[in-house]
Amino acid sequence: MKKTLFKGLIACLFISLAVLSSNVQASPGANTAMASPQSLGGEVVETMSSGGYTYMKVDTGSEQTWVAIPQSNIKVGQKVNYQPGMVMNNFSSKTLNKTFDSILFSSGLVGAGGGAHGGMAMGMPPAGGDSFASAIQAESGADPTAAQASAAGSGGSLGAITPFAEVKIEKAPGDNGYTVDEIFAKSAALHGKTVRVHAKVVKFSSMIMGRNWIHLQDGTGDPMTNTHDLVATSSEQVNVGDIITIEGVLASNKDFGAGYKYSAIIEEAKVVK
Repeated sequence: MKKTLFKGLIACLFISLAVLSSNVQASPGANTAMASPQSLGGEVVETMSSGGYTYMKVDTGSEQTWVAIPQSNIKVGQKVNYQPGMVMNNFSSKTLNKTFDSILFSSGLVGAGGGAHGGMAMGMPPAGGDSFASAIQAESGADPTAAQASAAGSGGSLGAITPFAEVKIEKAPGDNGYTVDEIFAKSAALHGKTVRVHAKVVKFSSMIMGRNWIHLQDGTGDPMTNTHDLVATSSEQVNVGDIITIEGVLASNKDFGAGYKYSAIIEEAKVVK
């Protein structure tokens, strides 16, 4: 059951990315896929439009969450259902001059609140963007040259990298134990292999794309090339400040899309007791 649900969420994610990268209305087949029972919804309590997006603060009944969709006519008090999408933390909108602690980028509305496009509010990405990643980059004001440096082999997504922490932590024991710096330096050779790292948790993001994202630092690596901050994905919960040993499978040059590309990332990580 969990495996089926996870596959469904991933499918919705890629559909969302495809729709946002298009400059025309989705085909009938794609529109049917978008009208998924996995859509989310609630009542709009705040809304604003800028940079090609409409930002909605939605009361789901259990929480209030910010959602961005292609620019649409949305009013406070309106009941909406929207597609799942990519969650971004600490997202700064340069056109609104506002930083959102957490925001979900959705391809649009579905159902009765879908507006004038047969159940889905469609819009255009911000000018100059031809993909979901470039649309977000344009709105957040990220430096394109920095993004290119990330893609060329720096530690990971520049928007998610955590600043260098002044720590000094011993290397994990065992033949498969490595420092953060060694993981990046040997990522190609270690691809697909099980590795172990002993480090401090400097950032924890819960359940993005169905997994928890753990940023680890041990005092090694070069912040000038972003090889000081190692990311691991896991189903386990940890706390910022914890010093842990994790073990998982290393992936080299992993690209999740939407600007999240890592020259080294540990997947299916488990905390070693």
